[in-house]
Amino acid sequence: MTYASTDQAASVEGPRQERPWRALTQLPPISPALVALAILALLAVGIMVTRLIYGWGTVTNLNDNYGWGLWKGFNTLVGIALGASGFTTAFAVYVLGQERLRPLARTAILIGLLGYFSSIISLLIDLGHPERIWFLIMYWNPESPLFEVGWCVMLYTTVMLFEFSPALFERFGLKRSEGVIHAVAIPLVIGGTVLSTLHQSSLGSLFLNVPDQLDKLWYTPLLPLFFFMSSVYVGPAMVIVASTLSSRALGRGLESDLLATLAKAIPYLLGIYLVVKIAELAGAREFGLLFDGSRSSAIFLLETTVGVIFPMLLFSLRSVRQDNRWRFVAALMVVGGLMLNRVDVGLVAWARPSDALSYVPHVLEFVFTAGLWAGLAIVFYLAALYLPVFGQRAHSPASE
Repeated sequence: MTYASTDQAASVEGPRQERPWRALTQLPPISPALVALAILALLAVGIMVTRLIYGWGTVTNLNDNYGWGLWKGFNTLVGIALGASGFTTAFAVYVLGQERLRPLARTAILIGLLGYFSSIISLLIDLGHPERIWFLIMYWNPESPLFEVGWCVMLYTTVMLFEFSPALFERFGLKRSEGVIHAVAIPLVIGGTVLSTLHQSSLGSLFLNVPDQLDKLWYTPLLPLFFFMSSVYVGPAMVIVASTLSSRALGRGLESDLLATLAKAIPYLLGIYLVVKIAELAGAREFGLLFDGSRSSAIFLLETTVGVIFPMLLFSLRSVRQDNRWRFVAALMVVGGLMLNRVDVGLVAWARPSDALSYVPHVLEFVFTAGLWAGLAIVFYLAALYLPVFGQRAHSPASE
């Protein structure tokens, strides 16, 4: 399959003159995939309502040994990490001056918003008293890493809403409002970068409190640094994955040359992460644990080879960066490796005091997770359909 560039696609379609509100009243094209995603999302809503009414004992297998289950170990940790695509791409465009990548900035910010929404929704229904989330604002506990994470997530989500707002203003012709946001774009991006840096690393800091429970292959005083570094390298990869999938779902052009440019940075970021990781294991005299034949070593090697080494080698090849399929595969490996890392740290690599209180996620935990991400995929699809997300005018069903 070949892809036209975005500019080529826009020139073929020509300018769209429909009124903004009229376009939004048109239903999106219905496909079997969209129906399946909608069913999963509705199931997630039902599980969420059940949990809020009857408690999470009815829909999870959490216990006194496992207060963090699938919803925090996957949805929250992974969602925030994938949300780093917003600050990495925006920083490259607005601060480093990589204007060539500007058409990808809105896509990256939208991915970031949805990643953070996944974390916020999961956290709200996972809390014992979700109605008390406002306590974080009223009752300060500066000594808690979660306090800093909570504030940074709230503030950075607000920043990303401002960063994405020009897409809405452009869609409805609000030039003055759009101009105001553009005027403060650089301060917004710098503030968002600082906030994202703080809480990406602070998520790693949470696990510094359990040195005797977390497996030695993952536990290190450098966990905050590793969490931050992995969020940086996964950002460009997530933009590649989302752009490729959306180009197929929407039948739009793919920004192949821009994605190839974005992919150039990934092998360097992965390489730095890998060198620091190996140096830390060697410095702690734990390098031999990689080859002791245990379950932990097998999982760690899988996480590192599939999620770091293989894509680093692939992205170092120009032919891979310029090939739509191989670039997508390599980026998907990076995203998958990041997911496995967060699940390993948050769930798998734990030593518990009693096997009697082991934890296997409830089937409804898996259903809710699938439904949550299905709902976010629908939101991305609708935003891409109706708003100028890809550096061109919005694509609306009215033109089908």
